[in-house]
Amino acid sequence: MARADGPALTAPQAGDGPSAAESARRAVEAVWRIESARIVGALARYTGDFALAEDVAQEALAEALVGWARDGAPAHPAGWLLATARRRAIDAFRRRSALDERYALLAGALAEGQAAAGAAAPDDAGDDLPWDPDRVDDDVLALMFIACHPVLSPEARVALTLRAVGGLSSEEIARAFLVPVPTVQARITRAKKTIGAAGVPFELPVADERRARLGGVLSVLYVIFTEGSTATSGDRLLRSDIAHEAIRLARMLAALLPDEPEVHALLALLELTAARFPARTGPDGEAVLLEDQDRRLWDRSAIRRGLAALRRATSVGRGLGPYGLQAAIAACHATAPSVPETDWERIVLLYEALGRVAPSPVVELNRAVAVAMAQGPDKALPLVDELVVSGRLSGSHLLPSVRGELLARMGRAAEARAELELAARLCGNDRERAVLLRKAAALDGDGPRR
Repeated sequence: MARADGPALTAPQAGDGPSAAESARRAVEAVWRIESARIVGALARYTGDFALAEDVAQEALAEALVGWARDGAPAHPAGWLLATARRRAIDAFRRRSALDERYALLAGALAEGQAAAGAAAPDDAGDDLPWDPDRVDDDVLALMFIACHPVLSPEARVALTLRAVGGLSSEEIARAFLVPVPTVQARITRAKKTIGAAGVPFELPVADERRARLGGVLSVLYVIFTEGSTATSGDRLLRSDIAHEAIRLARMLAALLPDEPEVHALLALLELTAARFPARTGPDGEAVLLEDQDRRLWDRSAIRRGLAALRRATSVGRGLGPYGLQAAIAACHATAPSVPETDWERIVLLYEALGRVAPSPVVELNRAVAVAMAQGPDKALPLVDELVVSGRLSGSHLLPSVRGELLARMGRAAEARAELELAARLCGNDRERAVLLRKAAALDGDGPRR
């Protein structure tokens, strides 16, 4: 997946053949990954139509692939894309209704400093600023709130956020979530139609509504990161590209909303979790458990960024919310020299607080793990058994995997093996499944595991 810090823009020369086409593709990918949210946001503000803005932006990308390979990349690539997309929007309005009011407004705006941005001279598209600098932040923020609008399904919010705000292609999104490309395309198409049918305006929600809907935006970014940090299926434990895309979007959101504590808290959680990525897999991609990780491989820069974001969340808020508490837990792990030296008692308290503000069976399961580390497996097993009786995690591999680990530590090898084998059957990720099966196979005797 192309990254925002990818190759510098180059100017392919006409006649270079395939190399010119490849240079154009790289240039288009680089500028799109960096500027896509601003371009689509500006287009949506100009047209008042989110779906049209996204469509004409994609048309501009297609034109750039051809034109830049032939003529070379323009001096102002983002301005070129925006000017080209504006012309496509005008064409669309012309087809809908010649000389209607919106078309006249767009044409007038285009004439102000953009007339020279025609196909014959694409370099001139950047002579003026490609968007109003006083509106850029609002445009991007509005784009995030629309992509995560509550009228959309959770799957559609994720796909549309990655497409419209992150600048990912349908192929990249499909590859990240291991779903067919037509499925992603259908989700994006339905999402745009739903937004249009619901009459969702391209504008920032009012302050009260913005706060109410911010949780949905944060949830989408969290889902994207979670899939990248531990893939639900497939043969890779990590999809670090998609996880780092979530971090990039969280950084953008933190810059746009500097006084929202949970935005900084989410960023802290993502940074601190991603810091452990380099040690979470071995040379062949196999999963490496926390107690076996070489902590010298952890990304210390990411840890510093995460701790700084957590301090920011604490300073602008009135106590930590759900993401802040999770970030505080991640900070305990990130700053501990080893698993035995981790402050497990503090982690237990943090999970208890998290269970009060954001109760869920996964939080209770994680609390049980922390209790096992702080007080012993015999104290944690009743908590896990309560979850078994409740049935709230039935079908998940997490519950039997934790229960199997506790039983193994208590010397109940046969029961532990059965639980771990059940967890392996329920697990969709090949790498996680391999770890569970290795643990089960290691329980040959009936004595306590050393």
